Amino acid sequence: MRVLLLLTLLLLAACTGASLSKIDYRTYQIQSDGIPGGSSAPNRRLAAQVCPGGYRVLDDTVHHNTPDRYEEEPGVFTTWTIRCL
Repeated sequence: MRVLLLLTLLLLAACTGASLSKIDYRTYQIQSDGIPGGSSAPNRRLAAQVCPGGYRVLDDTVHHNTPDRYEEEPGVFTTWTIRCL
């Protein structure tokens, strides 16, 4: 029973939060969750983990649907492309 509860909590935690994709050697793409009103900066905790020396935002894409643009959900979803310094 405890193992099933632990697995369920891990699966739920995996569905929340920003996701990170590596594009090349120093370039990453961060996809945010739906944020009411949007956000002007990427997830700083996640960006600092992959770029401890700092980062620069190359591009940001804003949309009002889920990241796959299939379902309508509340909030503003943003995808940032960052490059480590």
